[in-house]
Amino acid sequence: MVQVNGEKMEADGKILIELLTENGYQKEKIAVECNEEIVPRAEYEKKILQDGDVLEIVSFVGGG
Repeated sequence: MVQVNGEKMEADGKILIELLTENGYQKEKIAVECNEEIVPRAEYEKKILQDGDVLEIVSFVGGG
């Protein structure tokens, strides 16, 4: 199990970009933290999620 923004998901073994795409995230508009470390965008296609990983996904919102 992987925890994403406080919610448990069956995602261990998946590549991070797969999880993001399946859940409607656009990599250009988010930041991802895995186990309290920022994941660089260039690593989204390489990062394999493992059981017990804790992800925080933050969306950027424009405004004024």
